[in-house]
Amino acid sequence: MIDQMNEPLARIRFVLVETTHSGNIGAVARAMKTMGLSRLELVAPRQRPDAEALARASGADDLLERAGIHQTLTEALVGCRLVIGTSARLRSIEWPLLEPPECAARLLAEAQEGEVALVLGRESSGLTNDELARCHFLAHIPTNPAFSSLNLAAAAQVFAYEIRRAARVVTGERLTETPRDLASAEAMEGFYTHLADTLIQIGFSDPEQSRTLIRRLRRLFNRARPDRVELNILRGILSAAQGRKTPNRFARPDDSAP
Repeated sequence: MIDQMNEPLARIRFVLVETTHSGNIGAVARAMKTMGLSRLELVAPRQRPDAEALARASGADDLLERAGIHQTLTEALVGCRLVIGTSARLRSIEWPLLEPPECAARLLAEAQEGEVALVLGRESSGLTNDELARCHFLAHIPTNPAFSSLNLAAAAQVFAYEIRRAARVVTGERLTETPRDLASAEAMEGFYTHLADTLIQIGFSDPEQSRTLIRRLRRLFNRARPDRVELNILRGILSAAQGRKTPNRFARPDDSAP
């Protein structure tokens, strides 16, 4: 699955146009690498990647080292079959408009066949209309209208995340947890018997009341679904409440009663 995901991701370029601050280049590199993207292209940066860029890249130095530096946007887009420009504001001229999830899906789909690019403009003014004319679509992050300013690297992270999310859907990748060794039904029954006996022994309930109480406690622990170790801890607590000694009680999971 990883190889299946990485191949199209490697064909997606993030193109930064006339970036003013080198630190932003480093931060974009970091945003890209965290999402498995590796192709960074720079168009006439005001400052080339320097020590600040390396510091902000925070481990994505390899992306900075491999980044292409071009004099024009046209050069940076050579070989691309799809180009999507980004803008913090909606333009008076009508471009086909995409939100980040749609943008990511289109980039990923086209990257199955060839090179594609996402173009991010200057920190202060974004992309010019002439630069947008080289794009097939315009992507816009719908921010708070009362405060729509979004840092270049933050915008790049939004798009990078959406691209990764779309790739994970295609490959079927899911978050996985270490499987829990859940307590068996018979172990739980032994626990409930031990619990009922303990509650009566310590005077918390009497035999007449214990049925209703144990039913409620059953619902509680059935929702919790304790694993074997957790059940041993609970039974150790019950044994201690009964005044029993429990040597090596937590040394290893054990379904047996104390």
